[in-house]
Amino acid sequence: MGTPVDFGQKSYNFYGAYLKGKYGGKRVFKIIVDGGFTCPNRDGSKGFGGCSYCNVDSFTPELSRSTPNIREQIERGIERARTGYAAEKFIVYFQPNTNTYAPVHYLKMMYDEAIAIARQIAPGDIVGLSVGTRPDCIDAEKVALLESYLDQGLDVDLEMGMESIYNETLLKINRGCSHEELEQALSLVQNSRLDVCVHTIFGFPWETKEMMLRYAEEINRFPQIKFVKLHHLHIVEGSIMGVLYKREPFKVFSLEEYTDFLAEFIPLLRPDIILQRLFGIADYDLLIAPNWGVKKSQIQTYIDKSLEQRGITQGSKYLPVIA
Repeated sequence: MGTPVDFGQKSYNFYGAYLKGKYGGKRVFKIIVDGGFTCPNRDGSKGFGGCSYCNVDSFTPELSRSTPNIREQIERGIERARTGYAAEKFIVYFQPNTNTYAPVHYLKMMYDEAIAIARQIAPGDIVGLSVGTRPDCIDAEKVALLESYLDQGLDVDLEMGMESIYNETLLKINRGCSHEELEQALSLVQNSRLDVCVHTIFGFPWETKEMMLRYAEEINRFPQIKFVKLHHLHIVEGSIMGVLYKREPFKVFSLEEYTDFLAEFIPLLRPDIILQRLFGIADYDLLIAPNWGVKKSQIQTYIDKSLEQRGITQGSKYLPVIA
């Protein structure tokens, strides 16, 4: 006899169930598009070299890295999603680099092109647009542009990197962006119809467990946050942190330790928030540490089973803020 996890039930609000519920049980898949954007922390506008943990290639599928043409990226992405994952509906996902770091007229041209191509390839099956960016590259005009795609019948997901809630950490990792700038970006979408997602990184070696658990309280206080991506720190080739780690290795999460942390964090998180991701995996040819030695699906199953066995429930320790 199987457990609830065996039958696709989890003790937290997970993205897969949300998508199936929203789109009539259809399998929905994100098609990653590399629009050739850069980042203000790379081109000298705010800094050079990027965030110290970052190598864009480490979280960009090889397909997107090797295929500069947007049409080919989308064609191959949809084909792969259909044949490999039985996907039926698709979200156009501008992921690599900072995908609002350009004038609005250029952004509109880029988004329009990708959506039009996707609709040609999969008529009737394009349900969303997802745009990953930095909070310091969002303004009212760009929010309005993204909202305009809602009128085309698309759901629009604005994903911003929070990474840490501590300015000291953001400074150490050469983020070039403060937590106050995230707060300002969130204020711009306070009454927006956009679906807002924030991305966190756990495991910076100078942050204690208690410091990291406070991320939940900070996320909880923004009702406009609908989605969260949780991520453990990994060290990748081509990053500043990768060079530092090779010189003097520091502590990173083991799979068991990270699962223990999630078991404490998830109960603190507001129960309505949808978890798009509990962890991330860099390409193994770029990953330095931690290498957990198992496939992504095995990591997901291990975490889900462990949470189930411990009786973990999202929001069970959530304390609403009383104004």
